[in-house]
Amino acid sequence: MTTNPTAPAPTSHSGLPRWVGPLYLTLSAILLPWIVYLSLSLPGRQLSEHYRMAWVGFDVFLLGQLARTGAYALRPRWRDRVPPHAAACAAMLCVDAWFDITTSTPHDLPLSLLLAATVELPLAGLCWWLATRRRP
Repeated sequence: MTTNPTAPAPTSHSGLPRWVGPLYLTLSAILLPWIVYLSLSLPGRQLSEHYRMAWVGFDVFLLGQLARTGAYALRPRWRDRVPPHAAACAAMLCVDAWFDITTSTPHDLPLSLLLAATVELPLAGLCWWLATRRRP
């Protein structure tokens, strides 16, 4: 039996290539020992020369992703691009909330918790809904 080298890769019922699941599970398995290593080897406290640049840069990327999602939503011919961009926004907002909280000083922690609970996580939920809702 010969195979056609130009034929598309076999897919599952969802349209995804069959290798996607095993690849991501393998990547997850590789990441687990790395997480253990980092948890044992990283210092408990670290001063960073580029702390401000890291936060501002992340927010610039988040702004770009939110703007791109909104622009695609406004154009009927581009609306099919909204779900993956909305999913990226959801992930970025969750990451933003996580790091806002975990890097806050005790003085800033209440505000970080308030912003996560009232802005970042609800907006992440809206983005996830946009990313996963069924379209007609």
